[in-house]
Amino acid sequence: MTKKIIHLFKNDLRISDNPSFSAACENGDVIPIYILDEGNIYNDSAQGWWLINSLEKLNQSLSNNLYMYSGNYKDVISNLVKKYDIQAVYWNRSYDPYSINRDKDLKLYLENKNIEVKTFNSTLLWEPWLVAKPDGTPYRVFSPFYRKGCLKQKEPRFPLPEPKKVSFFKLNDADDIKKLELLNGFNWYDKLHEHWEIGEKAAQNKLSSFLNDGIDDYKDGRNFPAKNNVSRLSPHIRFGEISPNQIWYAARAVREDRNVDHFCSELGWREFSYYLLYHFPFIEKENLNKKFDTFPWLDNTDYLTAWQKGKTGYPIIDAGMRELWKTGYMHNRVRMIVGSFLVKNLLIHWHHGHSWFNDCLVDADKANNTAGWQWIAGSGADAAPYFRIFNPITQGQNFDEEGLYTKRWIPELSEMPNKYLFNPWEAPDEILKNANIVLGQDYPLPVVDIKESRNIALQAFETIKNKS
Repeated sequence: MTKKIIHLFKNDLRISDNPSFSAACENGDVIPIYILDEGNIYNDSAQGWWLINSLEKLNQSLSNNLYMYSGNYKDVISNLVKKYDIQAVYWNRSYDPYSINRDKDLKLYLENKNIEVKTFNSTLLWEPWLVAKPDGTPYRVFSPFYRKGCLKQKEPRFPLPEPKKVSFFKLNDADDIKKLELLNGFNWYDKLHEHWEIGEKAAQNKLSSFLNDGIDDYKDGRNFPAKNNVSRLSPHIRFGEISPNQIWYAARAVREDRNVDHFCSELGWREFSYYLLYHFPFIEKENLNKKFDTFPWLDNTDYLTAWQKGKTGYPIIDAGMRELWKTGYMHNRVRMIVGSFLVKNLLIHWHHGHSWFNDCLVDADKANNTAGWQWIAGSGADAAPYFRIFNPITQGQNFDEEGLYTKRWIPELSEMPNKYLFNPWEAPDEILKNANIVLGQDYPLPVVDIKESRNIALQAFETIKNKS
């Protein structure tokens, strides 16, 4: 009798280079399922929009053999095991604290029922427990983590091909995808369709396009938001439509040079984020650097709202926030600029930025979003020195010199000369008139003075600087 095997899809929504799915195909009849549980509540977020579309694409790839459920993992799977006499359950491992505890509990339950359980790595290039300092403690700084830790390990496994043959076992029940209730309310995310193709095929096409057209000058060009030197693969990686292994080896196959090496090191930063969350699971909600627990944050809803809506009066900030709202994405350099402005110039707790990004970014995940915000705030591992406060004026001038990015997202400034684009409040009246701008009416005045707010931030830091 052929073994009936559940493959549990999680953040691995693809059929190529999917170790668990491939193993299930080799060992029996496969039952592909996806469970939306209480640890993955999307509340009309951009992630929810991406997920529902990605599941639809995956279901098509599986010839409509994907079964979707909403509820507790153990309850759903135990019911299926009993009803259909299933002999095995396979899945790819997760690394966030909630999923680790959930999966351990599920594994223990199944093994006590004499159900075979196999787990695999499809998410990371290196397992986080295999990388450590010589004294056995986890790394807290990226460069030695990547250069001395990861690159000294075995080469990442080579990607697996799509299974040549799949035998599906048919179930009689499942939830309709609409019943997963990923999207219920204000459909702000409808506009995202204009900017994204979703699914495994789209991810592969995007990788190919980037390696053909964007990898040249990546190391330097990636800092300029108007240039085509970023891959925009992050949401595809987030949902597992493509694996880091596929990206790593595809990039290495192009050539070996500084641009490819730097691109691969960005995959290393993703690894570092998961590594930190695995070893320091509290960082999702708490500061890694405990001295920041007493930092004198401000509670200013007007500032926060201006930042969220892209109405701070600082064009590079507002351009980034409007790009986020309209596309579910933001260029990485700009993410650092807008993040620094929120936590250091507006003195608003990084939790608020983390929450907004979690709602609006199609690529937000528990590891990257958390580690990124803690890095920006200065409270995390390998954090930038606190006094490194990104000046939105000079950042705009240095990295969007021609104003192509800023003017795209802030069309009301399209006639503003580049000399005053990032500091319009300093423009002479005649310049503003010719640009059809009345400050405070057509475009907001700055919510804070950049120099004064920087000094206030540094003074605030002094209050915690010497705390242990």
